[in-house]
Amino acid sequence: MFGLSFPELAVIAVVALVVLGPERLPKAARTAGALLRKARSSWSSVKSDIERELAADEIKRSLKEAADAGRELRSGIDGGLRGVSDEVVRSATEAGKALSDPSSGPKA
Repeated sequence: MFGLSFPELAVIAVVALVVLGPERLPKAARTAGALLRKARSSWSSVKSDIERELAADEIKRSLKEAADAGRELRSGIDGGLRGVSDEVVRSATEAGKALSDPSSGPKA
């Protein structure tokens, strides 16, 4: 836990028994245990909140990347459609000119 070995814990327990006495030691141990549980619970709560925020940030970043990719794809499709539309208009114009002016047609 804190890098304490069994002999170190035993020394701490003996010092606590001498300082607090046998009457107050159980109550002090319960209080210390309750504070330790509360600290672990608080740390766990903070840790889960941070992990949740990190996950939310990752999801937001993924959504932004997907939206950017979608915009790029749409831009490419729009550009391709404009090119095809321009080509169709040009071909139709040329065909209309060819139909209205029979002298410009192919000569045999």
